[in-house]
Amino acid sequence: MEREDEIKSAYRNLGRAHSFYDGMMTGTSAAGRWILKHIWRMTREDALEYQSKAFAAIPEGFAGKLLEIPVGTGVLSMPVFQTLPNAEIVCADCSEKMMSAAKRRAEEMSLRNVAFRQCDVGNLPFADREFDAVVSLNGFHAFPDKEAAYREIFRVLKPGGVFCGCFYAEGANAHTDRRTQRAKWLRKR
Repeated sequence: MEREDEIKSAYRNLGRAHSFYDGMMTGTSAAGRWILKHIWRMTREDALEYQSKAFAAIPEGFAGKLLEIPVGTGVLSMPVFQTLPNAEIVCADCSEKMMSAAKRRAEEMSLRNVAFRQCDVGNLPFADREFDAVVSLNGFHAFPDKEAAYREIFRVLKPGGVFCGCFYAEGANAHTDRRTQRAKWLRKR
């Protein structure tokens, strides 16, 4: 089985969503499917494709040290981490609530090679060149200082290491830009 197919298979086997956030991120709830369709203009299959591509640079059998920041609830990464039993994985997030959900998910999935660290991406508590890979899924929009986040991620990444992830890019999709601008406007009110 090719790596992309292996990752898609891991996502298809996701169980019941733990929260509204999980259902939204995976399209496993009615609200999540609505958001995929109307906000992102994607089907569940499109989302599986998108998510698998976010991890495509992490090779099958990866056995190095990997940092995921932010981990969120782990709904997007833990299924893939199950396919990496020889990797040393550190999941980081500034949100204690998200980290608690991710820890529960890792325990439910019997993941023994995953550690958790609450921290700020703008000031990572890791050594220079500590990680072989860094993954960041749908989190950059939440980082208050994106330049500091990039600096820190590339500081802790080994030369020649892999940085992969996905995030909203303004200007890439006019429909999404309109929705995002409306959401920002509503939050300010």
